[in-house]
Amino acid sequence: MNGDVKAAVGDALGEAVRRAQPVAGGDINQAFNAELAGGRRVFVKTNHGTDRRMFPCEAKGLAWLAEPGAIRVPEVLAVSGEADDGPQFLVLELVDSGRRAKDYGEALGRGLAALHRAGAPEFGLDYDNFIATLPQDNTPSDSWPAFYALRRLEPQVRLAVDDGPAPRAWSRRFERLFSRLDDLAGPAEPPARLHGDLWSGNLHADGEGRPVLIDPAVYGGHREIDLAMLELFGRPSPAFWEAYDSVYPVADERSERLPLYQLYPLLVHVNLFGGAYVGAVESALGRYV
Repeated sequence: MNGDVKAAVGDALGEAVRRAQPVAGGDINQAFNAELAGGRRVFVKTNHGTDRRMFPCEAKGLAWLAEPGAIRVPEVLAVSGEADDGPQFLVLELVDSGRRAKDYGEALGRGLAALHRAGAPEFGLDYDNFIATLPQDNTPSDSWPAFYALRRLEPQVRLAVDDGPAPRAWSRRFERLFSRLDDLAGPAEPPARLHGDLWSGNLHADGEGRPVLIDPAVYGGHREIDLAMLELFGRPSPAFWEAYDSVYPVADERSERLPLYQLYPLLVHVNLFGGAYVGAVESALGRYV
């Protein structure tokens, strides 16, 4: 952590940063476990080249997820401002890592179901944010199929076709998918309070082995988006599903909608990481058009 970041974080917390140890694992930001002058330890993320709105949006998203008290989310301690011209940073409580408890899957299922059931005012959000470094347009829509088509899939398809490795035929194929979304999207549900980027890497266990959610891309949407992301690069345990359904049962035929709701994170991966994910999008899209 360079001196400018140390000074900015110290000013924000009212306590100097004594030392900082780099933490590996992030693809976008630099991360540090920092010790303050008084001995308190905190977690700091910083980035010198991204949109200045990213960390304030993440801070607001973490606070929004924490509101229902359904599942642990790191507390936000300080964040750089959108209009500042100094270092960009986000300071969070340092959550000690531990081995997952025996009932981790059950606790995650109950907690995530309670979070989803806490709901959101609308499909969308009252501010735009980011998924990784990509902008998310959260302008509300009256219906979930319209929001999913216009605010989630269409911008990513356009980016992948215009600036990425996607074939131009995707534009027509996704238009056909959009015309069918009212029938494909599943039974109507109220907006859920979504994490928005809930792949396995954004699930941690604290020192007591309890689940912790990090790195959100929040909005109000269909809860099967979060559930589909959980299955994209991992497989939740049977205990997770039993606990989730005991709190907020999932609609029938969810498995038939799984590729549909994995299309969004797969498109994001195409735009972030390139052509290796084009085939996965083709496979999911081929289930419907």
